[in-house]
Amino acid sequence: MTRIGIFGGSFNPIHVGHIALAKAMLEQVGLDEVWLMVSPQNPLKQQADLLDDALRLEMAQLALRDVKGVEASDFEFRLPKPSYTWNTLQRLSAEYPQHTFTLIIGGDNWAHFERWYHWKDILRHYRVVAYPRDEFPGTVQLPLMNISSTDIRRRIRQGMPINDLVPETVARFIKEKGLYQHEES
Repeated sequence: MTRIGIFGGSFNPIHVGHIALAKAMLEQVGLDEVWLMVSPQNPLKQQADLLDDALRLEMAQLALRDVKGVEASDFEFRLPKPSYTWNTLQRLSAEYPQHTFTLIIGGDNWAHFERWYHWKDILRHYRVVAYPRDEFPGTVQLPLMNISSTDIRRRIRQGMPINDLVPETVARFIKEKGLYQHEES
């Protein structure tokens, strides 16, 4: 069986911290692959500065083109909204019975995991690995990377460089498309 890590998020935009984390999970957690599950816009929770699903997926694919063992997935785009992790894991298991899935979440989410939909079922059927995030420790020891998509979007609006925060392909894509230029409403 192939061991797949599921790392969900809006990736708005994807940054070097996301990529470093996925690569570290491959090595430290014993995964064969990590799938970055680009989360669709939740119709119940509008986020003014969340880019269109297809643009975020394209940026993630560009960023991961040369990263072995890590790929961007649009799997959740085809699921009913809102997208619950339990439903995603169940559908993944049904469609890919040859794989085992490990859920990768931040320590902030792990601290409040009991609020998640079907959280006990997730723990019963899937391995969950939490990485350190902000002041929240994880279940695995990884260096804390203090990079946020929110800060990257702010830097873009202020005309500040982002080259050290996102892969070159993503920086070029953002610039060419004029993304994140306007204030959030």
